[in-house]
Amino acid sequence: MRVEIWSDIVCPWCYIGRRRFEKALARFEHRDQVEIVWRSFQLDPNWPRQYDGTVNDLLMQKYGMGRREAEAAHEKVIALAAEEGLDYRFDIARPGNSFDAHRVLHLAAQHGLQGEMKERLQHAYFTEGLAYSDHATLVKLASEVGLDADEVRKTLETDAYAPNVRADMMRARLIGINGVPFFLFDEKYAVSGAQRSEVFTTALERTWQDFHQAVEVIDGGQDGEVCEDESCAL
Repeated sequence: MRVEIWSDIVCPWCYIGRRRFEKALARFEHRDQVEIVWRSFQLDPNWPRQYDGTVNDLLMQKYGMGRREAEAAHEKVIALAAEEGLDYRFDIARPGNSFDAHRVLHLAAQHGLQGEMKERLQHAYFTEGLAYSDHATLVKLASEVGLDADEVRKTLETDAYAPNVRADMMRARLIGINGVPFFLFDEKYAVSGAQRSEVFTTALERTWQDFHQAVEVIDGGQDGEVCEDESCAL
């Protein structure tokens, strides 16, 4: 079974949704036969590569909020993240353009480290206040999960994996994905948003059952002639 997950690093619901999905996956009997593929999605492709302020500053600038109002807007999501064991620090989070980070995720996929790279990027942004759009930071984070620093550096210096990122986003548009996280199960069932883990459990079980259901034999009301073991009764 393949589960494709569209998400953006800057999306707070994507990290929460990931944890809820992982809880469901941990309980799933056939979890070892589930392939997870992370797909690229940018909430705002036009963001500058690096934003000088915090997320709270961004809300204040974009929506004309006061600082306390911006902080209050994040209190609910911070509390929900805490329920999933995540420590969100919007006061130090440094948003920016995620395109290059998504390119590194595609590189990581080539080495079987995409899930680890995604986790490192999300934790770095939401908890540590690290700028995922900064190339030196990306090289450091990628090295921590086992990628070769020189390969990551060369990737960032070129246009490598840019077509992969754009292809993911184009496919999202064709499917009709307007927001993230978005989970696609064997291209048949989908879960949109950071749903409860029980919803993901249902999706996993239903997808598995559909793929592995026994063949139903239609009863014609009488025995039909068959050939068995290379012989036929004539």
